[in-house]
Amino acid sequence: MDKYIIAIILTFVMAIVTYIIRMIPFVFFRKKIKSNFIKSLLYYIPYAVLSAMTFPAIFYSTGSSAESIIMASVGTVIALIASITKRSLVVVAILAIVAVLATYGIMLLV
Repeated sequence: MDKYIIAIILTFVMAIVTYIIRMIPFVFFRKKIKSNFIKSLLYYIPYAVLSAMTFPAIFYSTGSSAESIIMASVGTVIALIASITKRSLVVVAILAIVAVLATYGIMLLV
C-alpha cells in the first residue's frame, strides 16, 4: 500500500513541476516579444534540446566498442548528407541503416 501512496505523491509532484515550467513564460512574458534575438532563441530551443538529447545516443546505439562507434559515425554522416540534400525522413533513415549494416559487413570481412 505504501508503494501506491508514493506513486500518487510522485505523480502529483511531477504534475506540479510540469505546470510550473509551462506557466513561467506566461508570468515573465506578458507583453509581445519584440526582440528578434529572443524570438530566434525561443524558436531554436526545441531543436537544440532534441539534438542534445538524441545526438549522443546515436553513437552508443550500436554498442560502446570502437567498432560500434565507427559504424554509428558512418551512419550519422550518411544521414547528415542525405538530410542536407533534402531527402525525406524515411529515405534518410533507410540510408543510415544501410550504411551501418554495410560498415558492419565490411568490418566482419576485415
